[in-house]
Amino acid sequence: MTTVAAPALPGETLPPDNLADVLFTTSPVGIMLLRPVYAADGTAIIDLAWERLNAAAQRMLNLPEQPTDSFLTLFPAAPEVGVYQFYRDAFLSGHVERRQNLYQDDQLDGYYELVAQRCGDVLVVHFTDGRDQPRTAVEEVLRASQTRERDARAEIEAQQATLRHTFEQVPVALGIAEGPDYVVTFANDGMLQLWGRPLATVVGRPHFEALPDLQGQGFEAIFADAYHRGQSCYLHEHLVQIDRQGTGQLVSGYFNIVYQPLRDRQQRITGIVASAIEVTEQVLARQQLQQLNEELERRVTARSADVRMALHEAEDQREQLRAQRALLDQILRQMPAAIATLTGPEHRYSFFNAPFQAISAQRVELGRTVAEVFPEVVEQGFIDLLDQVYATGEPYVSAETPVLLHNPTTGQAEPRYLDLVYQSLHGGPHQSLDILVFVLDVTDRVLARQEREDQQRLVESVFEQSPTAIWVVEGPDYVFTLVNPLMEQILGRTRQELLGRPYLQVMAELVSQGLPGLLARVWQSGETVAVKEWPARLAYHQPGETGYFSFVFQPLRDAQGRIARIACVTTDVTDQVVARQQVQTLNQELQLTNQELHGSNAQLLRTNMDLDNFIYTASHDLKAPISNIEGLLYLLQEDLPAAVVQDPEIGPTLSRMLDAVERFKRTIDHLTEVSRLQKEHAPAATLVNLAAVVEDVRQDLRSMLDVAGARLTVDVPALPPVPFTEKNLRSVVYNLLSNAVKYRHPDRTPHVDVRAHVREGHTVLEVHDNGLGLAPAYIPRLFTMFQRFHDHVEGTGIGLYMINRMVENAGGRIEVHSQLGAGTTFFVFLPHAASPAGQPLPTYIPS
Repeated sequence: MTTVAAPALPGETLPPDNLADVLFTTSPVGIMLLRPVYAADGTAIIDLAWERLNAAAQRMLNLPEQPTDSFLTLFPAAPEVGVYQFYRDAFLSGHVERRQNLYQDDQLDGYYELVAQRCGDVLVVHFTDGRDQPRTAVEEVLRASQTRERDARAEIEAQQATLRHTFEQVPVALGIAEGPDYVVTFANDGMLQLWGRPLATVVGRPHFEALPDLQGQGFEAIFADAYHRGQSCYLHEHLVQIDRQGTGQLVSGYFNIVYQPLRDRQQRITGIVASAIEVTEQVLARQQLQQLNEELERRVTARSADVRMALHEAEDQREQLRAQRALLDQILRQMPAAIATLTGPEHRYSFFNAPFQAISAQRVELGRTVAEVFPEVVEQGFIDLLDQVYATGEPYVSAETPVLLHNPTTGQAEPRYLDLVYQSLHGGPHQSLDILVFVLDVTDRVLARQEREDQQRLVESVFEQSPTAIWVVEGPDYVFTLVNPLMEQILGRTRQELLGRPYLQVMAELVSQGLPGLLARVWQSGETVAVKEWPARLAYHQPGETGYFSFVFQPLRDAQGRIARIACVTTDVTDQVVARQQVQTLNQELQLTNQELHGSNAQLLRTNMDLDNFIYTASHDLKAPISNIEGLLYLLQEDLPAAVVQDPEIGPTLSRMLDAVERFKRTIDHLTEVSRLQKEHAPAATLVNLAAVVEDVRQDLRSMLDVAGARLTVDVPALPPVPFTEKNLRSVVYNLLSNAVKYRHPDRTPHVDVRAHVREGHTVLEVHDNGLGLAPAYIPRLFTMFQRFHDHVEGTGIGLYMINRMVENAGGRIEVHSQLGAGTTFFVFLPHAASPAGQPLPTYIPS
């Protein structure tokens, strides 16, 4: 079944079915959807196909919604200006890419801003056309720069065309061989005819390798004299044997030849220039004339005159050619830019000047390809650009192009910035297309500009984010030229109110507070003035309110050493000064309070001493009466008849009375111990071996453990000794172990585990049992004096109180984890020392 949307009612607008389609259609910005076209092997993008253009894009590009021709077909200049590479790279990266481009080719002339990002297998491109808006100054400057570059290229092309035409048209055979191997770098048609070889077989090859038939005829010595000694050589009617027909047969000929050293701007010899005129016919004619009689002498003389005239004309032409070549060579070599020419589809070097050799790190050689000399630029796309210029004949121009070039010092590719021009050079018929390479290294300029921009941004950032207030005034009127945000807050004015106005005019409230004198002192003497905690009343202060400021006035001098400006660095110290004043007031109040506390402490000390004396006195005075009662009971027990003592009512009563007296005596002893602990806030401590103390207590409890059938497991390694009173530490261990046995569960075999380890700055002693345990409500009162929670075991309820005080007095603490009916664990945190490794004590299991 097909669902049909209901039609809109009158006055009702249907919602768009696809918001993206509406945005695409209505956007005032040009939008293109492009799909990559891959090579046959599917590895490289070679073109782009149109998916769709919105209305704005159709208008700007004058294209239909879905052009049938590919992108490069419609815009063949796109690779030269970098637009095609931008689209390709944006699709491959998948990121949002941006570019601004002045496009003046393919019937377009606009300053376009491009934004592109890949969406699936389609590239989405948003762009605006600068023709819809007034041209910016940057665009106008760029257009003027490109016009100047085109004019310069045209002039260079004209000069090169003139020189090439001159070389080609001169009626003298000309050739140039360069380097110690005499590599042929130039030969005009006349010289190629004398050699009997095409240009491709000789140019770029050593002279005697390309012309082996000339070896052994004395030319090696002539070349050596010209190249190594700078000596010119003139050969007149010299007999030369050369294979001029390419058949392997040597043909004799007579030539007038001139060999001259070729020098660079520093007068260093770089090669040899050869010029030759074939005079075979003249020589043969003269030889024939010599065989004739005197009657033909006149004709021979006339013929000789013609030859001399021809030689003179040829020499004049050679001079003109040399002058033109020297002039062009001087121009090219003296230019600060790097210049080279490339020949053929492989882009082989046919000329380069010294700056170009410097850029190549001395790697360029005539006849080598760009890829061989600069292998690092192959992956950077520069060979592709050369291929494009060679194929289309259209120039490529870029400014401040980033490129990675090999640095022979570090062995690494390092970034450089270059202004590049690739200009095609059209030769004559049947000649290959050359490319002129014009390179200007602008790395220093770009880095300097970047450094200036970074420094400017840094200065602005530091100035704006400085934690201190800063202003700068200029001239004797102290006119504000710089004010940072913090200074705005301190002065209570905005920059708009301060900049360009005299300091004392804007800050009129400070005129009567001594500021004019300080500024005049700095301006006149040139000395730095530093002021601490200057009291000042500014316009925003409340009546009676004073602010305090520490500041430094620093004179700033111009290039001639004259004071031109004054800088001020200010810190608002009002809070510190007010706080110090408050602290001084509080200190005075604290002195009075301390005197009162001193009296209260003295009273408390006297009270504590009275309490300690009371406890000691009470325990001491009660010992004698209790001892008397105990003695009387023993006498009564001895004096009573045996039948009375054994009476079922009297006998148990006497025993209970004696037990009560014994408990009373223990209580008195514990009170005495408590009194001692109250006074022992800082007992004399020594370094005690915890493992030895535990072992000693275990031996003392052996009988109790055997009677109870308890299993005691000890895992106390030889930890670092703990600072503690030894007898107190023994009391702690003894109390915890004996309690674990006394408060055992009647339905299971008692298990007691003792462990020790170092943790978080303490040596921790753990005592675990599976005894009766405690309810959570009892834990907070566990260490309270005279607290007992199990009445079936004899005790006074003071033991845990005492060991807790012992541990706290030593700087430790005790923690308890207990579960009713399951058992209890005590964690004793003792003062900690360094911890060497040790072995645990053996486990004690009663027999």
